[in-house]
Amino acid sequence: MANDVKKVVLAYSGGLDTSVILKWLQTTYGCEVVTFTADLGQGEELEPARKKAELLGIKPENIFIEDVREEFVSEYVFPMFRANALYEGLYLLGTSIARPLISKKQIEIARKVGADAVAHGATGKGNDQVRFELAYYALEPEIKVIAPWREWDLTSRTRLLEFAETHQIPIAKDKRGEAPFSVDANLLHSSSEGKVLEDPADEAPEYVYQRTISPEAAPDKATYITVGFEKGDAISIDGEKLSPATLLTRLNELGKANGIGRLDLVENRFVGMKSRGVYETPGGTILLQAHRGIESITLDRGAAHLKDDIMPRYAELIYYGFWFSPEREMLQALIDKSQEFVSGEVRLKLYKGNVEVVGRSSPYSLYNQDLVTFEEGAVAYDHRDAAGFIKLNALRLRTLANRDRKVRG
Repeated sequence: MANDVKKVVLAYSGGLDTSVILKWLQTTYGCEVVTFTADLGQGEELEPARKKAELLGIKPENIFIEDVREEFVSEYVFPMFRANALYEGLYLLGTSIARPLISKKQIEIARKVGADAVAHGATGKGNDQVRFELAYYALEPEIKVIAPWREWDLTSRTRLLEFAETHQIPIAKDKRGEAPFSVDANLLHSSSEGKVLEDPADEAPEYVYQRTISPEAAPDKATYITVGFEKGDAISIDGEKLSPATLLTRLNELGKANGIGRLDLVENRFVGMKSRGVYETPGGTILLQAHRGIESITLDRGAAHLKDDIMPRYAELIYYGFWFSPEREMLQALIDKSQEFVSGEVRLKLYKGNVEVVGRSSPYSLYNQDLVTFEEGAVAYDHRDAAGFIKLNALRLRTLANRDRKVRG
């Protein structure tokens, strides 16, 4: 097993787990290791990852660090938000949507450096192992995948620390103790799981939250903003055009300051178990409401309802890891077609954890004030037409009622 891998591209954060994985790959497989570290807006300095990789014997030319924030938002987050995607009606898929991008970059690097394998640090209990590996195989069918957590015997934190000390892997002082919970973060969200959060009956401690202040601590005065859209994507805040990543960063700041975007969720993992996670998606929560606001006046009823019908399936595909599947791409084409006239502006009120749409306008609006007004207007709508409309729609109900009456005698 260990002799058939010559070079492997590792998704590397520079933390304890992936540093142990790096050394474990070297010692177990005897192979050359290439590291890839993505700046997804997780808010951490990435240069320490480079230095740590060098310290562990990785050649400078085999260390890849890339700022992918703009690509992440424009090519992954925004397409997902065009669908208003929510897994199980609540989760904005912040972790799920980052995995296909990391996987794609690993495969690109593997091709560039001639690597015959890729590796990740996901555990054998979670969804991420599935997401990484489905993406790897979709992009490079014959690639070898190494999942250390499914192979090694380092099954406890104590064993990990012992391995690190044996192989002289630097361990930060705050990493020696047992972490109270684990965190995954990117520009869209932060996810906290495990330890103090494992019992779903217990309220999450306030110290778990890192990207939002509590709604109770938010200002007593509402914040109003206007988000501009073009073909379903947000392009501006208060009239200022911004790049996708810059715009989401700004929305995150606004959401954090107003206590917006907290979610305490027990979800159904793809692998079959339930898990409890605490998510913070401040900018994404605002963006979802804004997008639904602009769609409310620009989407036809049939198109809007069809989108709502397929959304759970689309969200499920992303959660399960099928971003690069033909069915997700087919649904994306349908969703993107629906966004052709989803342009305009939405005014929002941010107040103590809440986001309210308080105004919306578009040059492509389907809202006709003359049609809906209670005042008299010279409009091509005759109230008497409704009688025939109702009778035709009632025909099957009347037929059923007559049959039931006969049956009952």
